[in-house]
Amino acid sequence: MILLSDPQVVNIPVQDCGEPLAEIASVPAIALDSRERDEEGAYGRVRTGVLERLGSASERLPDGVRFLVIEGHRSSTEQARRFALYENRLRRSGITDPVDLRRRASAFVSPVEVAPHCAGAALDLTLIDADGVELDMGGAVNGHRTGDERYCPLDAPGLSDRARRNRDLLARTMGDAGFINYPTEWWHWSYGDRYWALITGETAACYGPAEITRRG
Repeated sequence: MILLSDPQVVNIPVQDCGEPLAEIASVPAIALDSRERDEEGAYGRVRTGVLERLGSASERLPDGVRFLVIEGHRSSTEQARRFALYENRLRRSGITDPVDLRRRASAFVSPVEVAPHCAGAALDLTLIDADGVELDMGGAVNGHRTGDERYCPLDAPGLSDRARRNRDLLARTMGDAGFINYPTEWWHWSYGDRYWALITGETAACYGPAEITRRG
């Protein structure tokens, strides 16, 4: 399994195409959750091409099922903060080797220099029904935050048949639209970032770090 801390990822060049960040809420068929809301509204934005592909994936979902986006773009400052917090948590558990610490942390929080969310290239999302109720995915989005890591990987063993079907539906619709999954997190999908380029065999990423201006 290739993690985001792998040197192969940072060695992928970036040839940013210059696409702006777009509002996820501009697509009515896609629901946006507020649990990761930030002052700048970054969580509700992704690159234009990412949003177009998400819209395409949404059209492939069966009737009565929608995407619920938890988070899109994330500032580099927030990314660095989250990475440091998770590293500290691992350090308190007894992991002290710097290389091992970085590798383990990157299973659930990307190093800031290659973070797909900071490029506006990633989405944390799940599925909901017509009433807005989240489908059974066999584990919570960001389950690692509460120490419930067993069911975080997309292919985690021990899932119920229903949860496996729902994950398969998510994987099929997102994959058909060109997204790739970060295998330690069933909810994390990206397009156009360095990790995506490495996994798909592209020579360069089309999205690099993107910051937004604070709303006035």
